[in-house]
Amino acid sequence: MSIGVVKKLLKLEIMEHGVNNMEISQEGISLIKKFEGCRYESYKCAAGVWTIGWGSTKGVSEGMVITHDRAEALLIEDLAVYEEEVNNAVTVDIDQCMFDALVSWTFNLGGSNLRSSTLLKVLNAKDFKNVPEQIKRWNKAGGKLNEGLVRRREAEALLFQGQDWSHV
Repeated sequence: MSIGVVKKLLKLEIMEHGVNNMEISQEGISLIKKFEGCRYESYKCAAGVWTIGWGSTKGVSEGMVITHDRAEALLIEDLAVYEEEVNNAVTVDIDQCMFDALVSWTFNLGGSNLRSSTLLKVLNAKDFKNVPEQIKRWNKAGGKLNEGLVRRREAEALLFQGQDWSHV
């Protein structure tokens, strides 16, 4: 048996036991990069959190400076965390564009918000047509409507539905 067949069988076995093992695609990464932007010097985001690179917040403090290569490495590390959050929280089968949208949403809002959200309840109830509406609800920073988040949530909602989001 080829390695590819073995990997496919292992993935099927994993899925049968309710554990997802999806990874974000380039499309999802493109959405994240578009809305996060890349900054090599630390800054406070709209929510007042120290941020650097493509939206990394872990261990970031005032005055930090990184290279482009370090920003890319931090993004890869962060994506692994948020992929795992989504894989662990979602109990229904979803397709790649849905997964990508959810990872982008979780990248921006965090795993605890995903786990406690109505969005997740709606998704896990297989009410897929109402998920985009739930995605769009999360458009505030510091309690105030944020136009950047309105646009990002619109793009994530479109991606979730498998539609073109690049014009947003």
